[in-house]
Amino acid sequence: MSIAQNKKAFHDFFIEEKYEAGMVLEGWEVKAIRAGRTNLKEAYVIIRSGEMFLIGCHISPLSTASTHINPDPVRTRKLLLHNEEIVKLIGKVERAGYTLVPLDMHYSKGRIKLEIGLAKGKRQHDKREAEKEREWKREKDQVMKNLKRG
Repeated sequence: MSIAQNKKAFHDFFIEEKYEAGMVLEGWEVKAIRAGRTNLKEAYVIIRSGEMFLIGCHISPLSTASTHINPDPVRTRKLLLHNEEIVKLIGKVERAGYTLVPLDMHYSKGRIKLEIGLAKGKRQHDKREAEKEREWKREKDQVMKNLKRG
């Protein structure tokens, strides 16, 4: 079940591989995410000293859940992956010019997970081409639908 999606990532990048990562969250963040108060639009993933971090993910605190602490809505959150996956991703990001983008925040077995994608940036003409393909598919589907109706 999806909580938040980053649709802009599919527009700006070619997604090569996807990985599911756990997140280190505080209690008020979990409550806010369950209430649907999260945004992945401006977020990105970085690798620092062999660990992965999510930066720029905005989680709006609930007024009732965070009365005794001072919550930071855009704090840096650590991502949890297997060591082999992190080493593989470090190699691709540093050598092959890939970037890591958050794609989807969802529940998996009662836990909140983040799907991250290994991505290459699209150029402007690639974005236009993708838009034309989408429009053509939409028009084609509409014509087929109208033909079926008769």
